[in-house]
Amino acid sequence: MNYFRYEMMKLPTFNVSKRGFCTCLPKYNLNTYLGRCGHGCIYCYAVKFPSFTGPTLPREDLLEKIEEMAAKTRPKLPVMLSDCTDPYQPLEEKYGITRKCIEVLAKHKFPLLIVTKSSMVVRDIDVLKLTPTVVSITITTLNDEIASFWEPNAPSPKFRVDTLKKLADEGITVTARIDPIIPGVNDDVEEFEGLVKVLAEVGVRQITASTFKPVRGFFKNLKQLDSRLYSKLTRIYSDGRWILGYKYLREETRREIIMRLRPIVLKYGMEFSSCREGFPELNTTLCDGTAYCRSMLDRFV
Repeated sequence: MNYFRYEMMKLPTFNVSKRGFCTCLPKYNLNTYLGRCGHGCIYCYAVKFPSFTGPTLPREDLLEKIEEMAAKTRPKLPVMLSDCTDPYQPLEEKYGITRKCIEVLAKHKFPLLIVTKSSMVVRDIDVLKLTPTVVSITITTLNDEIASFWEPNAPSPKFRVDTLKKLADEGITVTARIDPIIPGVNDDVEEFEGLVKVLAEVGVRQITASTFKPVRGFFKNLKQLDSRLYSKLTRIYSDGRWILGYKYLREETRREIIMRLRPIVLKYGMEFSSCREGFPELNTTLCDGTAYCRSMLDRFV
């Protein structure tokens, strides 16, 4: 298989079978770039997939194929950009592949679920207004020191908060992902309180949370970066279990962490969802923003 080209002339579906406890409704998924994401997050889960290792590669074939893919794909389910490599890579400024794809998808009235850490998304507000759109920005912490270690090349937390505000002020529905929550790093109540308060103030409608689920090889890499943190996290995860290639914390530990965050989110009047935790009873809405897309459909008929 050629991992670097779309062989099918339809939008690819999101594969829930590769993700433990996934409760996502049917949708499509489009990765406009391949290879290791330019943000360089050391907790990245996508490195377990062969297509998402190595240097970032633009999927230039999409520039020729996206029109036909959109025309042939039915039903018009939401399209997520993207589940593995951030659609707003630094390379996007040069290639514009994400911009082209969302222009075509918006023209065909496909709802959009944008998942990113990048402030570049504000460039495309004009297009995002043309179809039901939810932009979800991942913010794991407001602490610059923590963020710079775990997400060394990503925009700072402040830039991401500012991006959420700019989008919300333009009428774009915005949600935030506190993902991953790493035990002993960004999981205390004070950390949650400060972050959630800021997110509520800038217009975030929903927070989706997920505990850290390391892939194989993560701890080996972490040991080279920070031996003390390596010792701490290997101890915490020692009694966890592997599910579909991810190391899960014990269920009791995961539930306790999620339950620290949930009441804070609800206190600030936002919807709450956990992602891939197996706790659907704790969710007040769908984790990926699909519910908001559905509520907007009548406006774009």
